[in-house]
Amino acid sequence: MNHTHTDTDLPIENEYPKLVRDNIPTMITSQGRTAQTHIADDKEYIQFLLSKLIEEATELKNADSLDHQKEEIADVREVLESLLKTLGISEEEISQVQTSKALERGGFGGKIILDVKPQ
Repeated sequence: MNHTHTDTDLPIENEYPKLVRDNIPTMITSQGRTAQTHIADDKEYIQFLLSKLIEEATELKNADSLDHQKEEIADVREVLESLLKTLGISEEEISQVQTSKALERGGFGGKIILDVKPQ
């Protein structure tokens, strides 16, 4: 399945240094531009993954079509999968925590909005 990348040009997208997908430097240089990069160690990589997660979540929040939302959800998932792999956390572990929290606190399917801070 092919997809078309959606450019949004949000301020958060233009903050550098930033983590980019593996093929981005080659794409930049193939356009005759210069890509100055370095390879992160695990500690730096985790920090940049967390920043990338915020960037992708912000893009998702601002997505203006279903196709754009799908693209941004895929990006969020890609970042989360990379974070899990780097931290050595399995999908099963996350699923167990998710189930436990849902049993204790519920999920979000009820669409409940808390309008004011509880007193």
